[in-house]
Amino acid sequence: MPLRVGITLGDPAGIGPEIVRAAIDSGRLPQGVEYQCIGELAGSIPGKPTPESASAALAALEQAAELVGAGEINAIVTGPIHKARMAEVGFAFPGQTEFFAARAEITNFAMLLTAGRITVALVTTHIPLREVPHALTTPEIVRVGKLLTNFLWCRGKRRPRIAVAGLNPHAGESGKLGREEIETISPAIEQLRDAEKEGEFDGPISPDTLFFHLARGHWDAALCMYHDQGLIPLKLHGFDIGVNVTLGLPFPRTSPDHGTAFEIAGKNMARPDSMIAAINLAVELNGK
Repeated sequence: MPLRVGITLGDPAGIGPEIVRAAIDSGRLPQGVEYQCIGELAGSIPGKPTPESASAALAALEQAAELVGAGEINAIVTGPIHKARMAEVGFAFPGQTEFFAARAEITNFAMLLTAGRITVALVTTHIPLREVPHALTTPEIVRVGKLLTNFLWCRGKRRPRIAVAGLNPHAGESGKLGREEIETISPAIEQLRDAEKEGEFDGPISPDTLFFHLARGHWDAALCMYHDQGLIPLKLHGFDIGVNVTLGLPFPRTSPDHGTAFEIAGKNMARPDSMIAAINLAVELNGK
């Protein structure tokens, strides 16, 4: 049977439906794959989100989870949702990453984003910046580092080269600007080196230089300590082609790395490049 990819429309008042349609019509997707659109427009008006449009987005996620659980689709690509509006209709998750992990009953998962020559995995995600130092632990860094190594292996990197970012300016400057690098991050790097013999782990590296070298191919990916540490350089490097990947699921799940863009919905301005990249990556990962 052909590979079957389910694509949710996201909030139908946003740009999701139009970028899904444009991606499918682009001629830039793999042939021999069945693409199933999941979701209803629910009488929505582009650019005018309502509780009904958020409920439609939630229903599409639930349907996608049911379909992949039943083996009726092999991978999921999700359109953008508006998290605050989703919360108003009962969506009890920080994002779609956590939703699918819960539905798959998976606790060992992580968020990864990739665009061009920059790939980043995040140790902490949607928490206030002031909470990051307390949330960082050596076991968590090791756990996400292993998931990142496996992702790179699946993409053909037989000896993945991973840069591990520091948390503080200048990676702590030998403890003068913080001790997280000494007490938490460096021990994690040593454990990763012991556990992942086929991988190379460098760090802790000062983030203000890490991404310059990452974009030039010095490493295959970066293990980042918090959300914006990884996403700011990634979006600067490849805003229109970024893809979000949920690591650790028993099926590929990807999404474009942008939001609902209600302000341009229905105006034929939204670019489908990120959705195309997300679909292509979901197909690629399913073959590994």
